[in-house]
Amino acid sequence: MTATDLSVDGVTLTAGAHHLVRDVSLTARPGETIGLVGPNGSGKSSLLRTVYRVLRPDTGQVRVDGGDAWALPVRQLARTVAAVVQDSAADFDLAVREVVAMGRTPHKRLLAGDTPEDAGLIESALLAVDAAHLADRPFDRLSGGERQRVLIARALAQRPTLLVLDEPTNHLDIRHQLSVLGTLRRLPTTVLLALHDLNLAAHYCDRLYVLHDGEVTASGPPSEILTPGLLAEVYGVAADVATHPRTGAPHVTFLPEEPPA
Repeated sequence: MTATDLSVDGVTLTAGAHHLVRDVSLTARPGETIGLVGPNGSGKSSLLRTVYRVLRPDTGQVRVDGGDAWALPVRQLARTVAAVVQDSAADFDLAVREVVAMGRTPHKRLLAGDTPEDAGLIESALLAVDAAHLADRPFDRLSGGERQRVLIARALAQRPTLLVLDEPTNHLDIRHQLSVLGTLRRLPTTVLLALHDLNLAAHYCDRLYVLHDGEVTASGPPSEILTPGLLAEVYGVAADVATHPRTGAPHVTFLPEEPPA
């Protein structure tokens, strides 16, 4: 996998009279891992959908390596961008290996079988998410966390230059959250992902964009962005932010509300 340059320029997306995102701009340089954070309803998922071309912006533009993402032929887009969506309703009546093999479709002729290269990439993707032992299991009989790992493996097998993920740690236990995010961080590709866990975002992302009410409230390195003032403003909570003694990343501790007197 190589890496893509992503530019979101002044994107606005509406649903009726409601702005889902308003005049949002962001950049992801080749090889960067960029995190979107913010409370529920802040526009993270909607913004990601404009990037992987499900929702067309009302105004603004999404550029991939300088070109309009919405002008790319479908096959070229599928070779460039892979997406893992939040709470996927996919219920494939297929074995896990067959689901992951779907990631190879953009690189093959219609009805072509798997090549030895395809088989190797499928196996590598399953190993990367600790799912090789699930390869022959029916996908529709897996747990939520197992399904999530398989869908991430499918995206890895696609070998995109831009990987877009909406809450990829959903349903995962702590070990697999750390393992999956570590794998994504080491990929030689550009990664854009939405995360709820601010400490994971601080550790694994090069830069963060904070969304609130559909707008970018702040952006920059986690050490500059994650402050008690911003957390109070955006999330409405009190928090302490310290430097983790081992990782050097910001570490957020949320403070419980004081009980009423």
